[in-house]
Amino acid sequence: MIQVAPSLLSADFSILGQEIKKLEKAGADLIHLDIMDGHFVPNLTIGAPVIKSLRKATSLPFDVHLMMTNPEDFLSAFKYAGADRLTIHVELEKDIHDLLFQIRKKGMKAGISLRPTTPIETVFPYLEEVDLVLLMSVEPGFGGQVFIPKTTQRIKELKTQRKNLPFLIEVDGGINPETALFCKNAGADILVSGNYIFNTPSYLEAIESLKGEKNV
Repeated sequence: MIQVAPSLLSADFSILGQEIKKLEKAGADLIHLDIMDGHFVPNLTIGAPVIKSLRKATSLPFDVHLMMTNPEDFLSAFKYAGADRLTIHVELEKDIHDLLFQIRKKGMKAGISLRPTTPIETVFPYLEEVDLVLLMSVEPGFGGQVFIPKTTQRIKELKTQRKNLPFLIEVDGGINPETALFCKNAGADILVSGNYIFNTPSYLEAIESLKGEKNV
């Protein structure tokens, strides 16, 4: 069964706690939180203190995507705040192996992500060390962008590398019922969706439509 992770980037920030409770009731599997530092991507969002304040609103796993230049400075903060999964970018000029090790050492699941223009092969050296690979199907930094079609081929290429490895394939950007079907058919396990879910009157119907259980 495909999992759906609503992205709070598109939620009403004045009532985030209420939004999370509605999403949990509607059948969300994870809550996706985009952390942007204004350097790695040209936007600035929330940080660990906000995640900590939201943690009490739900028991759903927090799927935290770090679009940050220096994630190593904040691993403990995000663990303390309640992050369950922490994803870093392969494009960082850092020791990626060590960062992934540190994330897992702190008791979180480790993920690796890459931009749509970054060759898929760049994540292959890390596949034995991650719990998930997050494929961006739009350029990271802003919500509301259109799904990049070549993402489906990248999903297939990644799936061929999985073999017996346990990592999940997650896709984020421009996800709606049509693009969700492309991703599922290609082999995705988790779909991150923001604008589509939050612009649909019923979160339940939106999430069900992404899972393929109902059309909106």
